[in-house]
Amino acid sequence: MAAAPFECDKLIRFHHCDPAGIVFYPQYFVLFNELVEDWFNQGLGIDFAKFHVEQGMGVPMGSIVCRFLSPSKVGEMLRLSLSIKRIGTSSLELNVTAKYAGETRVQATLTIVLASLKTGRSVPFPDDMRTRLERYLVVRPG
Repeated sequence: MAAAPFECDKLIRFHHCDPAGIVFYPQYFVLFNELVEDWFNQGLGIDFAKFHVEQGMGVPMGSIVCRFLSPSKVGEMLRLSLSIKRIGTSSLELNVTAKYAGETRVQATLTIVLASLKTGRSVPFPDDMRTRLERYLVVRPG
């Protein structure tokens, strides 16, 4: 059974753009990070700030593979979508897309790692977190 992706809208603002008024490509990485934070807060029900500050945990990017298909412009409202391609012991492979009016502007695969902020080392996903993550897995184990 396919999982529903987490989706949210992001307004393209002036600060995201180059002088031509199109998104400067590194700004997509900022938008992806915001998407992951929103997903934790709204999709997974995990307070992202408390996760970092009180629990001492983080989810740094291990890798990003990105395809820029069409430019996005200031004033557009992008629909960002996130689903999980793979859940490992301590890492996730995420599928991310950004669309405007149904047109895919950017596709990316993000690998994020669950890490202790104290040690800087990866740690396994706790069972309760893994259960929450599995709701966004593209193909559920079976």
